[in-house]
Amino acid sequence: MAAAVKTGTSPKDAVKFANDQGVKIVDVKFVDLPGTWQHFSIPVEDFTEDIFAEGLGFDGSSIRGFQQIHESDMLLIPDASTVVVDPVCKIPTLSVICDVVDPITHVPYSRDPRNIAKKAEAYLKTTGVADQSYWGPEAEFFIFDSVRFDQNQYSGYYFIDSEEGIWNSGREGANLGHRPRWKEGYFPVAPADQLQDFRSDVILRLIAAGVPVEVHHHEVATAGQCEIDMRFSTLVSMADHLLMYKYVIKNVAREYGKTATFMPKPLFGDNGSGMHVHQSLWKGGKTLMADPKGYAGLSQLAKWYIGGLLKHAPALLAITSPSVNSYHRLVPGYEAPVNLAYSSRNRSAAVRIPMYSGSPKAKRLEFRCPDPTCNPYLAFSAMLLAGLDGIQNKIDPGEPADYDIFEHKDSKIKQVPGSLPEALKALEADHKFLLAGDVFTQDVIDTWIDYKITREVDPIRLRPHPYEFYLYYDA
Repeated sequence: MAAAVKTGTSPKDAVKFANDQGVKIVDVKFVDLPGTWQHFSIPVEDFTEDIFAEGLGFDGSSIRGFQQIHESDMLLIPDASTVVVDPVCKIPTLSVICDVVDPITHVPYSRDPRNIAKKAEAYLKTTGVADQSYWGPEAEFFIFDSVRFDQNQYSGYYFIDSEEGIWNSGREGANLGHRPRWKEGYFPVAPADQLQDFRSDVILRLIAAGVPVEVHHHEVATAGQCEIDMRFSTLVSMADHLLMYKYVIKNVAREYGKTATFMPKPLFGDNGSGMHVHQSLWKGGKTLMADPKGYAGLSQLAKWYIGGLLKHAPALLAITSPSVNSYHRLVPGYEAPVNLAYSSRNRSAAVRIPMYSGSPKAKRLEFRCPDPTCNPYLAFSAMLLAGLDGIQNKIDPGEPADYDIFEHKDSKIKQVPGSLPEALKALEADHKFLLAGDVFTQDVIDTWIDYKITREVDPIRLRPHPYEFYLYYDA
């Protein structure tokens, strides 16, 4: 089982930990701009205190969203506090997360998402509003038994299968039944839930790797939709944890002969996978979110924070719901938060105030629009900056929507963008709040928008969809 070091570990302690654990390989990980871990590995003998100062070189031009070929050399600086025995490698391997710096100046790289998150935490303290923020994402995912997909000049298709999928209820041959019906996957016990041991295996590995976990369960959709909730943590730490979370889930699924996906909407006609993000601000060890006399126990500061989230939501979604597929999830009828309103307990609003506990320490808000295709370093930072803008400008979120917004349409309530291009246009028009404290730079915003348009929006726009043949072939 994996093992993790304590927060605040020094380079000397990290090297000693590697030797004490008997690892053979050291795997250095960093995140690209879209939010996927990249890595390479070195023999443990080369894992010395020197590399924490001198860094490890890599080609930045081969990483999505990073450098041009004429300026490709970059450095990785390992963060000793992230050292852990890798929870999925068969050969004993040490995993360490790195920051990206310029090889000449050693200045943190402006497009390194982890650097952006660190700047967001530092900026929070300079505002005087708070000195700490806490984050608790609830990332949902699907576990399928197989997937096939292809796209070329003359065909385009995908095929998904899951032993749990209700569509297999009529399958001939060995068929044991017991499958969650459409929208009925929350919370049947086994044998309808066939993934109990898989999720338990995942959380034991996460806990051993230093990622605290609170609960796991099946989710609403058929075909193996699941959720595992990590215990809340600070911004950079939680972003680190979320990438480890996705890494472990994908690799353990492979060990079980299955495949995991964090796509927001892989199945038509059933719930998609979101990532509701719980968040709160603290100062001097005390929460700033609670007031027993306020609506749903919220402080005025918390309401202004909500005001910032709702005002900037169209732009935020270009970062928190950053895929074309994200907007197949953000449609009415599948518990998706399409309405830019807030409410206590109400899951049809973009911002929900959980009411499970009366303790002031538990008071927080939940932004329900994000999904797990986002880069957590960027998404958490963007939400924090939107909330701070709301506080600094005392943005009123309006009246709460304490009713089912899906059933009672309110023309005064705005809705989320209907597509990624709409969200990117909103980000282009509204991103000044992200530049506060130099957390995001204009270069990062421009690179993000250009990448999303040229690498995702345009390629999908240029290709015919299979359903178009159903609609138009006989025209």
